[in-house]
Order: sequence, then C-alpha cells, then structure tokens
Amino acid sequence: MSWLFGYRNAQPPQDFSQFAQPPTAGGGGSTGGGGGDEPPKNLSKSQMEAYRFDSSALERAAAAAKELERSKHSKEALELSKLQEATRQTEMQAKVKEYEAHIEQMKVEQKRVDGDERRKTMQEETKQHQMRAQYQDQLARKRYDDQLAQQQRMNDENLRRQEESVAKQEAMRKATIEHEMELRHKNEMKKLEAELRAKAKVDRENQDLNLEKIRLKASENRVTVLESIKTAGAVLGSGANALLQDWDKILAAAGGLSLIALGVYSAKGATGVSARYIEARLGKPSLVRETSRFSALESIKHPIQTIKKLREKQSDALAGVILAPKLEERLRDVAIATKNTKHNQGMYRNILMHGPPGTGKTMFAKKLAKHSGMDYAILTGGDVAPLGRDGVTAIHKVFDWASSSRKGLLLFIDEADAFLRKRSSEHISEDLRATLNAFLYRTGEQSNKFMLILASNTPEQFDWAVNDRLDEMVEFNLPGIQERERLVRLYFDKFVLQPATEGKRRLKVAQFDYGALCTKMAKITEGMSGRELAKLGVAWQAAAYASPDGVLTEQMVIDRCEDAVRQHRQKVRWQSDQERQESKSIYSSEKELSTSPLSPDEKTTTNAETLATA
Repeated sequence: MSWLFGYRNAQPPQDFSQFAQPPTAGGGGSTGGGGGDEPPKNLSKSQMEAYRFDSSALERAAAAAKELERSKHSKEALELSKLQEATRQTEMQAKVKEYEAHIEQMKVEQKRVDGDERRKTMQEETKQHQMRAQYQDQLARKRYDDQLAQQQRMNDENLRRQEESVAKQEAMRKATIEHEMELRHKNEMKKLEAELRAKAKVDRENQDLNLEKIRLKASENRVTVLESIKTAGAVLGSGANALLQDWDKILAAAGGLSLIALGVYSAKGATGVSARYIEARLGKPSLVRETSRFSALESIKHPIQTIKKLREKQSDALAGVILAPKLEERLRDVAIATKNTKHNQGMYRNILMHGPPGTGKTMFAKKLAKHSGMDYAILTGGDVAPLGRDGVTAIHKVFDWASSSRKGLLLFIDEADAFLRKRSSEHISEDLRATLNAFLYRTGEQSNKFMLILASNTPEQFDWAVNDRLDEMVEFNLPGIQERERLVRLYFDKFVLQPATEGKRRLKVAQFDYGALCTKMAKITEGMSGRELAKLGVAWQAAAYASPDGVLTEQMVIDRCEDAVRQHRQKVRWQSDQERQESKSIYSSEKELSTSPLSPDEKTTTNAETLATA
C-alpha cells in the first residue's frame, strides 16, 4: 500500500515551518481555540521536529483513493491488500513461533550448559577426592615405609648386638680352649720329662745286664748260622758227589734242561707267529683310521655296518664327484685301468693326488675302491711321526696287513708329506728317517696286492725316492664356475630341497627361482673349494632351522652365501707367504721342463728308458 499513502519513492517530508505564522503576544496563556496544538515555546530543535506534519502524503493518499475507486480493479486490489496483510500476519506468527522455539532451545541449551557445569563440578570434586585419597594413601605408605625402615634398623641393631655377643663368647671360648691346651701341653711335657728321666735312670742302673743279654743273643745267632751252613754244604756236597759218580744221572739232567729250554723258546716263537698271523687276518693295524675290509672283530663290534658293506654293489667311480671335464676324463681312465688290473691280476700303479684341500681327493679314492671291487684303507701321515721308534713296526704291520687282502687293497695315505719329507734338506729325527726308509723298502717294487695312493697339499716336500715310487700324478684344482654351479645345485638339492619335500623335518622353502639363484651364487663363490660349498649347504639348512617359521627365503640363502665368501677371503688373508708359495701347482715346473730343449745326453737317456720300457 506504499503507493496508496505516497511513500513509494521514499521522498523525505517537506518542511513547512517557514510558512507557519508567528504566535501572538497575548495568546501565550490561553488554552482555548487552537492554542492547544501549538508547540510550547521553550523547545529544542529535535523536539520541534515531532510537531511537523507532511500534508502532501494525505493529498497523495486521497488522490490515490479516488483513482482506485474509479479503477475497475479496485476490488482485486483490496483483496490483494487483504491477502498481503494476512500473509504478513502469518509471517509474523511464524516468526513468533520461531522466536518461541528459539527461546525453548535456549532454555534446553541453558539446561545442557547447567548439566555440563554440574558434571564438571562433580568431576572436579571426584578428582579432588581422588587426589585427597591418593595423598592420604601416600602418607600412609610413607608412614608404613618409615615404620618398616625403623623396624629394619632395630632388627639390624639387634642382629649386630647378637653378633657382637656371639663373637665375644666365641673369643672367650677360644681363649679358654687355648689356655686349657697350653696347660695340658705343659703337663704332658712335664710328664714326658719325668718318664724320660726315670727311664734313663733305670737304663743307667741296668746297663751291665743289658750288655750281657745282647752278647748271649749274638753268640746264639752265630752258632745257628754256622750250623745251617755246615748242614747245607754237607747235603750239596753229598748230592754233587753222588751225581758226578753216576754218568747216567749226569746225562739225564743235561737232557732235561735242554728240553726245557727248547720248549720255552719254541712256545715263545710260536706264540709270536700266531699272534702276528691273527692280527694280520682278524684285526686291523692301529694306523688305519678307516677301512672297508671285512674282519671278524669289526663284524662283532659293528654288525649292522658289516651287513650294509656286504650288500653294497660296485658303483661309478665318479658318482657324486663333480670335477672339471678334463680331470674327470683322466680319473675315469684311472678307474677303468684299476678295475681291469684287478680282474686280470696285474700290477697296481702308485698315484699321487695333490691340490688344495677340499677338492675331492679322499672322496675319489673311496669311490675308486668301490668301483674296482677292492677294499680301501685310509691312513693319516700325522699319525706316523708321534710313534717314534714304533713307527717302523707300525709301517711293516700296515703293509703286511695290506698284502693279506684277497680282494686287493687301495691304501690311501692322506697328508703323506707329514712323514715322507726330504731327507737331505729337512731336519727330521732318526726315528722318522727310519720310518721313511721302511716305507721306501716296502714300496720299492710293484705289487698285485695293494695300490698306493698318496694325497698332499704340498707335494714339493716329498723325498726324491718317494717321487720315484709314483707312477702318475693327478692335480685336483679348485672348481671353475661351471663346476661350482653343479656343486651348488647338488648341495642345495641334498641339504634343502630333499629334506623339505620329505616333510619329516622343520624345513620349508619359499617360492623363488632356484636355478637362477644357484647360477648367481656360483659367480659369487669364486675361489671356494667343494668342501666349503658343502658347508654352505649345511649353513642354509641351519638358517632354515633357526628361522621362526622354518622357511628358507631367497634373502637368507644370499646372506649365508655372502658370509661364507667373507670368511673364505679372511682365511686367504691369514695365509702366510710361505703357505701361498707351497700351495702353487707343480705343473708350472713340469711345463718349463717340457718346453725347454733337451741336451744330447738327455735325449740318449730318454731313448734308452723308452726302449727299456718297451
């Protein structure tokens, strides 16, 4: 309705104060007529604004009302104004309701705040109660600890007093005992002194009687001895006289003594021969550490192992032995030649196997004996030197025992350089020199009973006569990359995969590429021997057993391999210059000899040896 009352354009009301008539001088005190509408005189400017009236608004409203009455839409405008008014009233009621709801919400919020304040107050009170209870508890504990400490101090003081009292009593008792012992000792000494004085007095008084008694006893003893000598001489003289006068008795006595001596010496010799024969047939010498030869005593001690040995069949000499191809070819020729030599009852050849430790020398010797159908015996050169004078006898016993084998014996001497050293340059004892001479004597000729195999890491220390007994020398080098890969695969399968597939042990293997890992480890383990690779397989197995779940992962395998490589390098650094020089191959000198030209005398000697061999 703004258009109706004329404030549609929000025009400010006009000021008609300039048109107002000034008040009369005498009308100030009257109250009649229109004097009541006039403003009081003494009013401020702001108060005068309230008495102003805009008549133009009423004029516009009257004009608008007349125009609305003449309009055909007057009723609609009136209805519209009514609806607008109703809408305003509804909005006002909604605002009132909203205000009331807001008031109720404010009350609820106030109640919630009051509840929070009460809860905080209760919590604070509870906290204060707890702190007060804790403080009281601390005071009680402190009082209790003080009481305990005071009680402990009292107990310690009582104990100290008791110990002091006991110590005083013990000291008094010891003093009393010492005093008693001192008095007893004095009494005993006085008593002993009195007895000695009395005895000495008696001896002085009876000296004549004692001397007479000794004289009588000595004379009786002399008479008795003389009578015994006379009686024995008379008996022996009469017996000898009777024997010498009768020649038959003389011959019988001489024959009896001769027969007794002959029987004693014959029994002694027969016993020694029988003992050596039984020892050679039934037992094994003390120098032999390990043997596959069947004996009655060993079968009684170890029956199960004896049965297993009897059931073993001949196998390939290189089964389970991984070496370089050229070395395998050469050893296979040696194995075939040894087997055919046994079948044809020929003369066995003596072989030297040299090279770094852990390269398969002992393993091949055992495989060679089984492949050829022979027995094997393993000796250690370090056992010979401590025997001293008994070394010669022990060497002879070993070769006698080896010569009595029916199947043929492969005699493997490991670390042979321990007692077969050079006699010219080495400082060896006389006993060890005699043992070496006995060995050279027993190996001077080829034998069809035993085959001798020597193993050494330093063959250049051998005596020249020992080298002369050797028919062939085989060098076992460290495995190359291909051999290491085959060894790693072999030991990974033996120590990890097979136990894991059996399911009987606490060992599992994670999923990873085994072949690629073995190839990688073969490259890492350069310079390691076969024995070190076998120990690496055992380390993998131990790592799986040490893990919480028993699973061997790829990272665990690589870690153990790197540890083994570091340990190998540390061992190599520990080697002295002399050990490095001794571990060099002897084939370097052989190559120099083969490439150097021969003199005419050497050519003549070589041709003569060739003709003699043919």
